[in-house]
Amino acid sequence: MAHFVSLLPLIWPWFILIAGMVSAASGRRQLGLTLLLVFGLAALVLGLVTPLAVGIVAAGLLGAAALNHLTGIGVAVGHVMLIGWCLALGAHLVPGFQNLMVLDRVYAGPDSSAFSMYLNLDKPMVLFAVLLAWPGMTDSARPVRRTPLLVGLATLPALFAVGLAAQAIRPELSLPPWWLIFAFSNLFLTCLTEEAFFHGYLQSLIASKLGAALGVTLAGLLFGLAHFPGGPALVAYAAILGAACGLGFYATGRLWVPVLMHFGFNAVHLFLFTYPASA
Repeated sequence: MAHFVSLLPLIWPWFILIAGMVSAASGRRQLGLTLLLVFGLAALVLGLVTPLAVGIVAAGLLGAAALNHLTGIGVAVGHVMLIGWCLALGAHLVPGFQNLMVLDRVYAGPDSSAFSMYLNLDKPMVLFAVLLAWPGMTDSARPVRRTPLLVGLATLPALFAVGLAAQAIRPELSLPPWWLIFAFSNLFLTCLTEEAFFHGYLQSLIASKLGAALGVTLAGLLFGLAHFPGGPALVAYAAILGAACGLGFYATGRLWVPVLMHFGFNAVHLFLFTYPASA
């Protein structure tokens, strides 16, 4: 807690950003976009973003909003452009964002690898864009399909069992002093953004054209491929995790279900096993 409190003078703008993200993801898009505007102005004044970055984000958001008014080939082109824009932001390829390093080569425990972490400004922009492009992801709640939900939930401990059997992870109980800033960043800036993109948006888009089964499968594979820098084993683990979270979204139609599944998996990894986990 002390570590988190010591960061408050630096990280307060992220509270505005996250309030906007939560509002938008909960169906209050107008409030979410208003808070995003407030955050953008504060970040610009504080030098956290440049006018170029603001312009690129604004163009992407306007393009995402326009997708719902396109027809024919324009729809396909628009989605391809939006996906490219999202991937560029997620990979930190867009200039002008001063992401804040809050953990610099820290260790969760004696057997864990060094771990560094930034509070990102660029990646969370993806959430607002995909919500504009696919607004139905926040109001698609349905009666729970119990079987796919249970399969998705059961996959999470099974992944740990496989990781232990393959010696990819080891048991390690830990509660590092920086756990709260990790949770703050991982839940909102990572899990919420990634689940909105891969499952709320991509899975829904694929499912609308090719069916739910392919939607879950392909979105899971794409989630795995996003972890390619970590090597083939991580790609495989992440793809299975992605499919499990995809089942959570398919089974409930509620975005917060895969978000909490994803975050819960990462939190268990931090507290009970060797870390870092790149999922």
